[in-house]
Amino acid sequence: MGYPFDCITDLIFVENNVQKADIILVPGCSQPQIMERAAELYHKGIAPYILPTGGTNHEISQYNTEWEYLKNIGVELGVPEDAILKEDRARNTFENARLSLEVLNRNSIAIKKAILVCKSYHSRRALLTYQVVFPRDIEFYVSTVTDKSGVTKDNWFLNTEATILVMEEVVKIGKYFRNEICTPRRKI
Repeated sequence: MGYPFDCITDLIFVENNVQKADIILVPGCSQPQIMERAAELYHKGIAPYILPTGGTNHEISQYNTEWEYLKNIGVELGVPEDAILKEDRARNTFENARLSLEVLNRNSIAIKKAILVCKSYHSRRALLTYQVVFPRDIEFYVSTVTDKSGVTKDNWFLNTEATILVMEEVVKIGKYFRNEICTPRRKI
């Protein structure tokens, strides 16, 4: 018999087999692991562009924006600057997605498949956000990393801090998507 809260693990932690795509999307953050994974995928030839996103962040005050921080990591890891697209205004996950789509449209980059690289415990909310914002015909792959918190699908319930992080994601999903779900524009 499984653990009673396996349903939360299944809800929050999303990852699938990454396949060749048109873009690697990186929601803003202040931790290098996410851009390191994006650079790794880029170097494997999985996608021709990386689009990190994010505005100011007090946790990385030596940089003007999360985008600048992430771009610098990518360049240090050998990703050509012209393969790193720019979005440096986003303040939250919805803006990460919305402003990323604007960048792609402005640069006339049509995509059918996208890889979303994010923290493991942020993967469901990030995926849902990009799916809500982007056209419905985009296929998303999710590649997750374990950030400095160390939270994974196998350990989130073993200590209070990890459990709080994951349960905050459950709450944020409810708040983020309440209006999306209740909007009558959905056709069944």
